[in-house]
Amino acid sequence: MTRRFSRQISVGGVRIGGGSAVTVQSMTNTDTRNVAETVAQIQRLADAGCEIVRCAVPDMEAVRALYHIKSVSPIPVVADIHFNYQLAIESVAAGADKIRINPGNIGGQDRVRAVVHACRNAGVPIRIGVNSGSVERDLQEQYPDNLPRAMAESAMRHVRLLEAEDFSDICVSLKASDVPSTIAAYRDMAERCDYPLHLGVTHAGTLQMGTLKAAAGIGGLLSMGIGDTIRVSLAADPVQEVLAGLEILRAVGSRRDRPEVIACPTCGRCQVDLLPLVEQVEAAVAHIQVPMKIAVMGCAVNGPGEGREADLGVACGRADGLLFQNGKILHKVPFAEIVPSLLRLAEECAKGGQT
Repeated sequence: MTRRFSRQISVGGVRIGGGSAVTVQSMTNTDTRNVAETVAQIQRLADAGCEIVRCAVPDMEAVRALYHIKSVSPIPVVADIHFNYQLAIESVAAGADKIRINPGNIGGQDRVRAVVHACRNAGVPIRIGVNSGSVERDLQEQYPDNLPRAMAESAMRHVRLLEAEDFSDICVSLKASDVPSTIAAYRDMAERCDYPLHLGVTHAGTLQMGTLKAAAGIGGLLSMGIGDTIRVSLAADPVQEVLAGLEILRAVGSRRDRPEVIACPTCGRCQVDLLPLVEQVEAAVAHIQVPMKIAVMGCAVNGPGEGREADLGVACGRADGLLFQNGKILHKVPFAEIVPSLLRLAEECAKGGQT
């Protein structure tokens, strides 16, 4: 995979694009005007691994709250603005690290110019956010059967509004609620510009279905080398968005920061209850901060061979298991010792840097 080249922006010191690591974002679902609840949720998100958080700013009371939120937030804060350009300007003054707007829906070019002026002076980037439901009517009519093209044209229309003011500190998102349209829109946009792209599938759904759609859409694009920062949009606790986003990055190899536990799907040869064992192994190695692949296989006959790609693992029999490392069998361990043995071996590998 060759990653798409994009220019780099900085959001409160967190770099997006330009070859930097793909970052995970989320959005608070508290009332921004409730500072205590919003700050508490941001802390939970940060603890889960969120690197940038977005807050809705619907009115001046929310702007005033943003002053306090930003002063204590452990991660950069993005102000989400719709229609009211003055809220964008005031959010910059409140310390927002990035502004999310659609330049086309905040008024004429004079208002765009005012927002750009505020952002430029404060060193604050702008994210152009295009959703499938926000595409202008004339573009819908021009491309009645090609939503991805209409979305990309809409995004470029907004980009040009900012470029007309000689502003290029820009990030772009193009989110649809279905995976094929989302992928097609981002691929189209990736060929049109070198701005960093914020990936997501909007209105994806509840925890299970939304995560699956996000994995397919975001993961697919990342596997094509497209994407610089991501948000998994779920009708669920925002912490779940962060956890899902991190796992998507790990699944496609964009982030390797801890052990990955793989397991066979089991078949008629499996003589043990494998799922609880896999969960025990995952919990036991969760504290290790070194990437490695650990296999828990349910068959002592084919396990070492099928788990050869893993750095270490175990192939289980009825009452014991074969411990192996890099495809080579080390020794047999009683069933009760499988988890402790794997943990010791994983910790030795992590300490010695050998996997």
